[in-house]
Amino acid sequence: MQKITPFLWFDDRAQEAAEHYTSLFPDSRIVHVQRYGEAGPGEPGTVMTVTFELAGQQFIALNGGPQFTFNEAVSLYVDCTSQEEVDELWEKLGAGGEPGPCGWLKDRYGVSWQIIPRTLTDRLGDPDPVKSDRVMKAMLQMTKIDVRALERAYEEASEEEG
Repeated sequence: MQKITPFLWFDDRAQEAAEHYTSLFPDSRIVHVQRYGEAGPGEPGTVMTVTFELAGQQFIALNGGPQFTFNEAVSLYVDCTSQEEVDELWEKLGAGGEPGPCGWLKDRYGVSWQIIPRTLTDRLGDPDPVKSDRVMKAMLQMTKIDVRALERAYEEASEEEG
């Protein structure tokens, strides 16, 4: 077992969420489902926790009731290798949820995700502040990240300097 495991509190849809998430990422699976017993506090036999892996990272989801909800203070960051991966995850994770700015979205369960192409982090990390600033300005205008638009902003900065 890994030393630190993200623990996600759902109202009553932990297993549904875990099954949805594991269907989206390679190297993902449901590891274990634990059910409430007679001692409660949930209805005996109903799902208490679901341990699952996403891309090899383990998580635990709890059906804990409506007392707590997710917010953007904690999000799951997905390092995408292509625009196609961004598009697919944006569509599937965003279905029934809501898009946010700069590659963020909330899924139908209220969990916040950052769907970020590696191109963005690479270009923002460029030591040339003109290039990285242009990429930042372009990104700040986006909801879903557009790799081609980021590359255009980066290249325009290079042309301005040249």
